[in-house]
Amino acid sequence: MTAFPGATADRDGADYAVVGAPLDATTSFRPGTRVGPERVRRFARSFEDYDAATDARFSAQAVHDAGDVRAWPDPAAYVDHLRAELAALVADDVVPLLVGGEHTVAVAGVRAVDPDTVVVLDAHLDLRDAYDGHATSHACVTRRALETADRAVVLGARSGSEAGWQRAAAADVTPVAPGDVAGWLDDAEPDGWGRTYLSVDVDAADPAVAPGTGTLEPFGLSSRAMRDAVARVAPHADGVDVVEVNDRDDGQAAALAAALLRRFVFERA
Repeated sequence: MTAFPGATADRDGADYAVVGAPLDATTSFRPGTRVGPERVRRFARSFEDYDAATDARFSAQAVHDAGDVRAWPDPAAYVDHLRAELAALVADDVVPLLVGGEHTVAVAGVRAVDPDTVVVLDAHLDLRDAYDGHATSHACVTRRALETADRAVVLGARSGSEAGWQRAAAADVTPVAPGDVAGWLDDAEPDGWGRTYLSVDVDAADPAVAPGTGTLEPFGLSSRAMRDAVARVAPHADGVDVVEVNDRDDGQAAALAAALLRRFVFERA
């Protein structure tokens, strides 16, 4: 395995750790997320180490690449195992940078960080209690996250079941349509978020921007809008994931995911 470019720190000296989670067990449309971590690392190779916006080098941010946590077909058992791996990082004050894999792996990140608020970039509400017989599913991520966190904000939301939209009307969920994301970011009050976790599903982007994902949903966010959202949330977040990258494009989704992961780190520099 080739390490994420610029992730040169040893485990003992790390402030951040890239962890690959190649789970591809409950994907319901186009599979392939098992190659997500490798693909994100590969398409990050073209980026410059230096970031002009923050006047910082990625290689100077004490990022360690911990490799992949091998996946197997039982998503509930895998999420529990992955949570323990990530919790060990959190206990050492290392910020997890989780790379999926299907969105289900975000549940492990949320449980490890134990946040008050979860901010999700996603085309889908993911508020089902179960999907295809699985409570631990990519379609249930926000619902499972709310078993740990007090509130969830879903930026870019434009798809969900009728029951999901009814659940989203509760006080602990804030769905934000793509056209309203910029306004929400302007009005956001991070001091009231408490401990925060950020989950980035690349399908929040319009599929014209990132076609290499499992469940395509038109009328989505631009790459700049996703960058702005990550930049706004990152300084207040204690963990992040980028998920749902597969190999059904020429690298657009993987490059976007890698760039957003780097943006998260740069904005905390």
